[in-house]
Amino acid sequence: MTPEAKVKQRVKEMLKAAGYWYFMPVAGRGTIGIPDIVGCSPHGHFFGIECKAPGGRLTPLQDKVLRDITQHGGYTFVAWPANLDQLQKLIDSVK
Repeated sequence: MTPEAKVKQRVKEMLKAAGYWYFMPVAGRGTIGIPDIVGCSPHGHFFGIECKAPGGRLTPLQDKVLRDITQHGGYTFVAWPANLDQLQKLIDSVK
């Protein structure tokens, strides 16, 4: 499993445990720049999560899409192995 795949797996486990609905758009299909994981919290909050391996960086288009989601009231997060504890706190705080 690649380092990025490990991050995606952990994020999916966290979301599932919290009762979030999510899906992973197929890479290369549809709009370029869509986050790796998109969904909705049990409380109706839309989110997008981009997962990165250590040292990974957002492309300019990924950054733009995440900003667009935030500007429209959604939550976004860039998940690296080192900040998954922060993501867990965000998941727990979204009510």
